[in-house]
Amino acid sequence: MKIVDLRSDTFTLPTPEMMQAIQEAELGDDVFQEDPTMNKLEKLAAQKIGKEKALFVTSGTQANVVSLLAHTERGDEVIMEAQSHTYLYEVGAMAALGGLMAHPVPGNKGVLYPEDVKKAIRGDDIHFPRTRLVCLENTHNNAGGIAVTPEQIKAVADVVKPQNIKIHLDGARVFNAAVALKTDVKTITKEFDSVMFCLSKGLSAPVGSMVCGSEEFIKRARKARKMLGGGMRQAGILAACGIVAVEKMVDRLKDDHTNAQKLAKGLSELKGISIDLDTVQTNIIIFDVSKLGGSHKFIEILEKKGVKCLARDETHVRMVTHRMVSSEDIDTALERIKEVVK
Repeated sequence: MKIVDLRSDTFTLPTPEMMQAIQEAELGDDVFQEDPTMNKLEKLAAQKIGKEKALFVTSGTQANVVSLLAHTERGDEVIMEAQSHTYLYEVGAMAALGGLMAHPVPGNKGVLYPEDVKKAIRGDDIHFPRTRLVCLENTHNNAGGIAVTPEQIKAVADVVKPQNIKIHLDGARVFNAAVALKTDVKTITKEFDSVMFCLSKGLSAPVGSMVCGSEEFIKRARKARKMLGGGMRQAGILAACGIVAVEKMVDRLKDDHTNAQKLAKGLSELKGISIDLDTVQTNIIIFDVSKLGGSHKFIEILEKKGVKCLARDETHVRMVTHRMVSSEDIDTALERIKEVVK
């Protein structure tokens, strides 16, 4: 039985071109910034995002942690959307490693209202922590892969920049957002002081994320990375895959979005499943199975039929399309889901 794995786009495997690039990569010591392949990737990433410099890190979580550490001091407060990845799924790293306080603010489908951000900013009072940073997420995972528009981003930036507050983008899937919005990624990232994006999700590289920002910011981020044990030696082996990912794998993300639409439409036609089709903008689908006994029961039965997915919570299921899942696989998954629903 063929397995259709819709758990995450982290299950993408490196392409043959990436494997060939590993074999041909010119290597050096990246802690000394002497790995030519890594230097090429970092320059490419900075250019793509529209920033001065970039830094390769081991994961998306490390990317967000080093960014927060580079922007803040202990005791500072960071405003972020209440369902954001940085707040919920990064092991409390901002508090444990940075001594930072999170100020979660509920958004609308992952999007922060500027007036809510304005209210959350701390005044100049001896009793308050200092508001130093605002974090946005695009696409927004828990909102179902919502693509936050440049206009929505600028509305927040216009509130915080006059108060000398920095803005960081958790852009793990920012290229998905750019493809969905049919815009250059730099139109999404231009308001941010720092941006991270993942190489190892839809872009199909085996390992790594990029942190982008000013030269001074990247200098601080590099030191934070070293402190966290993220300094690597002949890292060009990984960078070679990242170069292929950035140069060759962005445009095809639209295929994942097409498959997500197909899957979501099929799910919407099944009795017992509730889904908001307006939220299916990229490659993430979240739907309600409370009428079918809850997410854990649904997932357990479905996995026995060869379709894997994850629980969003007790009543909602998340499915993610990616390069390893074809249109035919979506047909297979829908047939098996229909069997479970029956």
